[in-house]
Order: sequence, then structure tokens, then C-alpha cells
Amino acid sequence: MKAFKKYFITGLLIWIPLVITVWVVSAIVGTMDQSLHLLPQSIHPDKLLGFHIPGAGTVLTLLVIFFTGLVTANIIGQKLVRFWEAILARIPIVKSIYYSVKQVSDTLFSGSGEAFRKVLLVRYPHPQAWAVAFQTSTPARQISELLNEEHVSVFIPTAPSPVNGFFFFVKKSETIELDISVDDALKYIVSMGVVPPQRRHPNLVGRAQNE
Repeated sequence: MKAFKKYFITGLLIWIPLVITVWVVSAIVGTMDQSLHLLPQSIHPDKLLGFHIPGAGTVLTLLVIFFTGLVTANIIGQKLVRFWEAILARIPIVKSIYYSVKQVSDTLFSGSGEAFRKVLLVRYPHPQAWAVAFQTSTPARQISELLNEEHVSVFIPTAPSPVNGFFFFVKKSETIELDISVDDALKYIVSMGVVPPQRRHPNLVGRAQNE
């Protein structure tokens, strides 16, 4: 019975990550395949070839993204982008959504940005507990002027789904900066502590104040 349990658990450890990986990849490919609906039926790959090719929409989506970047990299393309954004700026609700998402994406994908570059330990949800968080920025001037000490803006993800979480301003002196990569921190959160992060240096960079 012990041998059966041992081999069964071993099998689960092999299949669970494989199945989840296949499921996530299939969901992404399936979503990107929806771009095929933008093509006229006369040139639809399924109609031309007579059978469905999984991932054809993914290739189309990647090509569209690539050529969009290629076109907008020159002066004419940048003028078209500014013209398009000027149109969106006249639509009240669309304007707020578009520019909010654009600002976040520009910050995240910019190599010079500081968002999500530091992994911190912060006291949450009570002073005796610690949580892994990502520093997103420093508080805006309107907020920092109201605070009597230097604060940082942090995002505290939830486990096992790090896409959801909480946004707080916390005292910088009450945080501990961890010398681990963002990828390792995400793995640590998703695994709920099962997969430990790899420290790049033996000592922590920051220290929290003792209370």
C-alpha cells in the first residue's frame, strides 16, 4: 500500500504541472486564434485548406503585433498613432480606460521603468505577519506631501493567482528588500511557498525597523 501511494504521488507530480501547462498554453492559443475571425471567409485558412490548423490565429496575431511595431517605429507611423490617440481622447470613458492601460503597459514593458523591479517584504495583513510584495513606484507628490515619512507604493499579490492583489502605500523603513528575482518571487507565490526562491546574495539588501 505504501508503494502504491508513493508511485501514485510521483505520478501526480509528473502529470499535474504538465496538464496545467498544456491547459494554459491551449487557452492562450485558443484566445489568439480568435483573430482569424477578422479575416474574410474567402481567405480563411480553414476554407482554403479544408481543415482547421490549431495555432494559425496565433501566428496571425504575432505577425500583426510585429508589423504594427514595425510600422509605428517610423515618423509616419508615429503620426498615425498620435492621430488615433487624438480621436480616442475625445471619447470620455474610452479615454480614461485607454490612457490608464497605456500608462501601465508603458511602465511595465519599458526597460528603464522601476515598476516590479524590486521584491519586498511588507507587514500584511497585521503587524505580526509578513507578505511578499512588489514595489511599483513612489507615491505621487499629492500623496507624499500628506505623509510624514518616506513611503513606497507596493502591490501585494494573492496566492495562487498573483494577477489579483492589493495596492498599498507603506513606510519604506518598514520594508525589507529581498535579493531575489521577480520571476522567483512569482513562483514562490504561485506555489504558496513550496518552491523556494534562489537568493543571489547571502544577505538581504534592506532591513525593517524593529517595533
